[in-house]
Amino acid sequence: MSDIYSEVAEDEVCTHSFWMPNCYKSTVKRVDDGHRLCHEIVACFQDRAKIEKQYAVQMEEWTRKWKPLVNGSSMYGSLLHAWQSFMTATERLSHLHTEIQKILVTEDGEKIHDWQKDMYHRKIFGGFKESYEIESGFCKAQKPWAKKFKKLEKTKVAYHKACKKVRLATVRENSSRTSPALSQEKQKKLQEDREKCSQDMQKVRQRYEKALQELNRYSPKYMEEMELVFDQSQQFERKRILFLKQVFQSIHKHLDVSTNEKILAVYSDLLQAIQAVNEQEDLRWWRNKHGPGMLMNWPQFEEWDPEKERQIAKKKPGKEVEKVKLCSVKPTEGSASKSVVNVPGVRVRAIYDYLGQEPDELSFRAGDELMKIEDEDEQGWCKGVTKQGQVGLYPANYVVLVSD
Repeated sequence: MSDIYSEVAEDEVCTHSFWMPNCYKSTVKRVDDGHRLCHEIVACFQDRAKIEKQYAVQMEEWTRKWKPLVNGSSMYGSLLHAWQSFMTATERLSHLHTEIQKILVTEDGEKIHDWQKDMYHRKIFGGFKESYEIESGFCKAQKPWAKKFKKLEKTKVAYHKACKKVRLATVRENSSRTSPALSQEKQKKLQEDREKCSQDMQKVRQRYEKALQELNRYSPKYMEEMELVFDQSQQFERKRILFLKQVFQSIHKHLDVSTNEKILAVYSDLLQAIQAVNEQEDLRWWRNKHGPGMLMNWPQFEEWDPEKERQIAKKKPGKEVEKVKLCSVKPTEGSASKSVVNVPGVRVRAIYDYLGQEPDELSFRAGDELMKIEDEDEQGWCKGVTKQGQVGLYPANYVVLVSD
């Protein structure tokens, strides 16, 4: 801490010393500056809060874009879960940074404003009561000393002026002695002028010394009274410094994500999801679902049974389109040949464009409406039908429900 003030030289001659008349005004101004700086601190961290908000929005947009793509990707098993955990972690982080933004604006900002109201009291005709009291105290303490100091400065100027006259008279007298052209009477006159100037100088010197003695006798009292007022201003400033220190500590606590338990928990859960990736389990799952581990009804010799064949024919599924029930067919306004297909289900609207990758997948553009006829399965796919009557699968995260 001492390094901050080490550049101030102790023996530096300062013409604007605190003790000189009216040089206390910078201390008075410090009170007004303290109030203004509180506003600047609030504005500063409100801008910092905007950065937190923008960061939260960007993370939210990133999650909204990639979550459906991740869910609909060809990845599977624990590795898919680890990838999805990044989406979940980012959603949680977005909420936490939104909380930080709100705290910076409300809690920390309002704390400073409330402190301002308690510490600074405005006068009717402008300014603050606190700065007025300090300035009045300095003015009252300095007024008698300033009067004596002014008198001292006046006598000093007079003394220096008298000294200058004595020197000039001495030079003239010395010059007259080396000049034979001057009469004895004129030389005597120059000698008398020099003696008179010396007498006047002594009188002025006495007044000067007397004024200095009076000032020096009063200086201890002056310094004591000025110190009292200065200590009053220091106590006020001390409260401001300690308060802003607490505010900065609070802001640091809110911004220091390295110690935020909620954020630490997010990354801890994410790390656990990543560490839980098990290649053996994933490979075993794929083997059982898509590989040699799948069950198989190997062909065996079967006798023909007409009854059994009729039962199989009844249970045999038809085409996907045959599952759609047409409740009503009504001609459109434009052409009687086209019809509107009413399918029982739930209306949904696409929020992203999707291009079907397989024959049994639908293709649509953002804003198109579908009718969901089967709920989401384990892989995140729903079955639906378009207005044109096409039936197929689509990613569940690409649509939202349409409210009636």
